[in-house]
Amino acid sequence: MIEQITHNNQILAIIIKNNYTNSGITFFTPDDFSQQLAYMNHPQGKIIQPHVHNIVKREVLYTKEVLFIKKGKIKTDFYTDEQEYICSRVLKSGDVLLLAAGGHGFEILEDTEMFEVKQGPYAGEVDKTCFERISIKDNKDIQ
Repeated sequence: MIEQITHNNQILAIIIKNNYTNSGITFFTPDDFSQQLAYMNHPQGKIIQPHVHNIVKREVLYTKEVLFIKKGKIKTDFYTDEQEYICSRVLKSGDVLLLAAGGHGFEILEDTEMFEVKQGPYAGEVDKTCFERISIKDNKDIQ
């Protein structure tokens, strides 16, 4: 239900499948990640105290993205920072994907709707470097 894609002890991505469940609050990301991802499951009547967030200066060096697959099916290819292919995973409606490091690419397998959340402000095309997609002939790395 939860899978970490790693390379050289670095978390490249975290996948949370749509059937994941737990009680309370579960954080999937280490405290030092600039993008935090948690799952919350509270019973009816639970009170979450009103609050504001304080001004805390943070330094964000790399963009981390979270994708929420609302509807459809996509194949995600994972790469190292050096643009070397690692593996692929298929995500479906209700799945959540945190892209933390390395490279990634997508193939839309069915009509798909998804939400993307990432840090801002958006820096435009200087924010990323595009490269050639790997041609995968052997599907053994696709789950």
